[in-house]
Amino acid sequence: MTDPTHPELAPALRDVRAVVFDTDGVVTDSARVHAAAWRTAFDTYLRQHPPEDPDQRRPFDPRDDYLRHVDGKSRLDGAAAFLVSRGLDTSEETVRAVAADKERLFTERLRTHGVDAYPGTVRLVRALRAAGVPVAAASASRHAGELLTRAGVRDLFDALVDGGEAARLGLAGKPEPDLFLEAARRLEVPAGHAAVVEDALAGVEAGRRGAFALVVGVDRAAGADTGARLLRHGADIVVRDLAELLVEGVPR
Repeated sequence: MTDPTHPELAPALRDVRAVVFDTDGVVTDSARVHAAAWRTAFDTYLRQHPPEDPDQRRPFDPRDDYLRHVDGKSRLDGAAAFLVSRGLDTSEETVRAVAADKERLFTERLRTHGVDAYPGTVRLVRALRAAGVPVAAASASRHAGELLTRAGVRDLFDALVDGGEAARLGLAGKPEPDLFLEAARRLEVPAGHAAVVEDALAGVEAGRRGAFALVVGVDRAAGADTGARLLRHGADIVVRDLAELLVEGVPR
C-alpha cells in the first residue's frame, strides 16, 4: 500500500504513485563515460573529415555538445544530431560508423573502469520503496541493465526499459515519451500520477510530452544556465542531487 505521506520524502513527491528514473547521469555516474567516448569518436571523425567552415572544426565539447545533441538519445540519433550541427555527412553509413566507434570506446571504458551509483539517488530510491512507491529505470542505452548491475543497484528497481527493449517494442526515442510511458505501464501507474527524473534536455521534454505529474531535472553540470535550460525544456523542478528530494535529517 503506497504511503505518499512518508516522512522521508519531500513534499514534491508526496502525491506521486510511481517514479521513473533515467539511468546515465541520474542513477549511475556513467554520463561522463558516454561523453568521453563520444568526444573521441567525434573528434576522430572531425579530423578525418574537417567541415568546410573553420568555425565548425572545433572539438566536441563534452558538456555543451553532449547536452545539446546526444544526451538521452539513442546512439544513432545522437550521432546524426551532432553531425548535422557541424554540417557534416549524415548518410546512414556515416552515422552508423560513428555510432559504432562510440559504442566500442564506451564498452572498453566501462569494462576497464566500471561505474558507480550516485549515493543521493540510492537514498531516494530506498526511501521511495520504503514508502511503497514503485520505481523503474528507463534508458535509451542498451547498456542500462549492465550499468545498474555493475553499480550494485539493479535490484532496487521494479522494472527496466532499456535500449534493447525499446528496439524490440518499436518505441520512439526521446524527446518522445515512449520509454517513460512504457516504464509507467509496467509499474501499473498512469503517467498523470507518476514522476520522471532526468538530466537530459531531451529527457525532460519527453516527460513533459508524456504528461507526467512531475518532471524532475537533475543538473549535474551545474553550469551558468544548465538548470534554466532544463526548466525551459520541461522540468517542473531542478535539483543538483536527488538527496534534495529527501527531508533533511533522514538517516543515511
